[in-house]
Amino acid sequence: MDLRLLGITLRQTPASEVIARLLPFTLAGFIVMVITGSLLFYAIPVKAYLTIFFRIKVAFLVLAGLNVAVFHLTVFRRIHAWDLDRLPPRAARLAGGVSLVLWAGIVIAGRMIAYNWFDKQP
Repeated sequence: MDLRLLGITLRQTPASEVIARLLPFTLAGFIVMVITGSLLFYAIPVKAYLTIFFRIKVAFLVLAGLNVAVFHLTVFRRIHAWDLDRLPPRAARLAGGVSLVLWAGIVIAGRMIAYNWFDKQP
C-alpha cells in the first residue's frame, strides 16, 4: 500500500483498489501483532518497559497510528481526484514514506528489545 502511495509500484492500478484489497490483510496483521505483542509484554513487563527500545517501539506505533488517521481523514477523502494518477499527490506520498520509515523503526526497535546494552543491572 505504501509503495503504491509513493508511486513506485502498481501504477496502473487505482490506489483505491489497492487499498481496498490490502486493508483486510493489514487489519488482520495488526490484530495478530497486538495479541502476540501483548503476550510477549505480559511475560516480562518490567524488563520490557525498562528498555529504551520498547519505548521507542511504542512511540513509533503511536506515530504510525496517527499517520494512518491523518491520511484517512484528509488525503484519502479526496482519493477520487487522484485515484488513477500514476504519481499520487505530495501528501499521499508523504504518508506512504512516513509509514515505511515508522514501520521499519518498529521492526528494528522490536528486535533490539532483547538486548540489554543500556541496562544498569549487573
